[in-house]
Amino acid sequence: MAVALAVALAVALAVTADGAASRKDSVLNVCMDAKHHKSKPGPEGDLYDQCSPWKDNACCTANTSLEAHKDQSYLYNFDWNHCGLMPAKCKRHFIQDTCLYECSPNLGPWIVQTDSSWRRERILHVPLCKEDCQEWWDDCKDAFTCKENWHKGWNWATGRNRCPWGSLCRPFRQIFPRPQDLCEKIWSNSFRASPERRGSGRCIQMWFDPARGNPNVAVAKYYSWRKRSSAAQGENAAAESDPAARALPGSVPLLLPLALVLLPGAAGALG
Repeated sequence: MAVALAVALAVALAVTADGAASRKDSVLNVCMDAKHHKSKPGPEGDLYDQCSPWKDNACCTANTSLEAHKDQSYLYNFDWNHCGLMPAKCKRHFIQDTCLYECSPNLGPWIVQTDSSWRRERILHVPLCKEDCQEWWDDCKDAFTCKENWHKGWNWATGRNRCPWGSLCRPFRQIFPRPQDLCEKIWSNSFRASPERRGSGRCIQMWFDPARGNPNVAVAKYYSWRKRSSAAQGENAAAESDPAARALPGSVPLLLPLALVLLPGAAGALG
């Protein structure tokens, strides 16, 4: 009877461990379910210009990377020049932002479900490195736009985004007084302005040198670990409040009945 019980517990623990390992890897090296993303990341061989840092492992295709550099591409029919010609030094940040969004396989910890008509998932509160946010604002503060949130509220009557009727084109620095305002508000909180700097392992970089490796791999692992730790603490707190659950570790109380079903002879061991 003791042997049967030990086997049953071993089965339950093995299933628990496998489930934990699966959850651990579920947000690492993944592509979101969105309009132009591949189903899973992989090498592309040759991505265009500013998207090239992701060529060894990308969620975008070469054609998507090319379209990301066009003023009016088929990707989203979005026109950067809706308030006159956007300066090149500003536009390069929006191109890099698009490359990160379309190509990066390291955004899993921040992927959430959405009910949009053109995507089932989006990113939310990605911690963007301090320098990336600051440089984006520095290079765009004198460019012009008419809206704070570029995700919604445009006039699409012509098939491309135009400023809403009655809105005025103003410098970015008026609509986004601080770098934080630009990074967080322009895409509905897709990004969070992080106080952490590049190389810290605690923030996502839009800009990086692929010759030195992709720093965002370690960042995704760190935040994945944090999420798992927080979830585990919550589970432990719940278990501590349940006297029955304290008798066995983790989720074994839930899995033990399954193990006993798989091992009929063990049922008599508890009788």
